[in-house]
Amino acid sequence: MRQLIVSTFITLDGVMQAPGGPEEDPTGGFTYGGWSFNYWDDMMGQVMGEFMAKPSELLLGRKTYEIFAAHWPYIKDDPVADKLNSVKKYVVSRTFDEVIWNNSTLITGNVVHAIRNLKEQKGPEIQVHGSGNLIQTLLKHDLIDEFRLWIFPVTIGKGKRGTQPASLKLIDIKTSTTGVIIATYEPAGEIKTGSFSLDNPSEVELERRKRLADEGNA
Repeated sequence: MRQLIVSTFITLDGVMQAPGGPEEDPTGGFTYGGWSFNYWDDMMGQVMGEFMAKPSELLLGRKTYEIFAAHWPYIKDDPVADKLNSVKKYVVSRTFDEVIWNNSTLITGNVVHAIRNLKEQKGPEIQVHGSGNLIQTLLKHDLIDEFRLWIFPVTIGKGKRGTQPASLKLIDIKTSTTGVIIATYEPAGEIKTGSFSLDNPSEVELERRKRLADEGNA
């Protein structure tokens, strides 16, 4: 079974919306589009270039597909553009009737079943770029084999977030000169919880818990 690998940009407070520019996704009154731009350095370019150079196919959500399809076909004499324009692309959408970017195939209907079938086919790894809504579906159904999170040293406070409960295992980490952490994770099953509280809580602690419970029922 081939690997499905997610690569996505995220702020310290979990925002994924419009990292590349204000025009990418201003919905919801989002005014901080382009928050990743000024953190880019040569090291990040090298890491992304190595990732993109791997034999791969792409799996994209509708919005990321639209951004890519309106940009990369118009870039000439660029190895990244050449790769994206030529590779096989699968596009998940509930609203599209067709996809016109070169070598693209539309996935509709039972998306989870279709992606599981893709993973079972012979071929190179499947890369997911951006595609925040699609990532939530992939997480929910345990379809991701590896996460590559580009964590930027910025907080925004509002914007599109969202994820599913999960534990992750760190397998690699790099840091750019601008403070961007490129962390690679593998899934590690369900979240495991515990407690540092005393076996015999103090009266003060019991009162605190009661107060919280009363506030929650108010």
